[in-house]
Amino acid sequence: MGLDIRIPLGLIFLLIGGLMSIYGLFTRNAADIYEKSMGINLNLTWGAIMFVFGLIMFLVGRRQKWQDDPVNPRPWEAKDRPHH
Repeated sequence: MGLDIRIPLGLIFLLIGGLMSIYGLFTRNAADIYEKSMGINLNLTWGAIMFVFGLIMFLVGRRQKWQDDPVNPRPWEAKDRPHH
């Protein structure tokens, strides 16, 4: 099978979340930027959330997966298959 969609999706969220978090860290003392959001640093908050989500997606996509192999079926399906 091809590339698991969770890997590139996780990388995109890691990149964007990381950039937003870094921007939020550098602008955390600029009150005029966060005036519209009631003084809450949304760049840092949502950047961190996106970074964690991207990390989870990337790690889940990279974990070892069972392959659909007709010769060596999954252990829980081995008893359900007829033997030749």
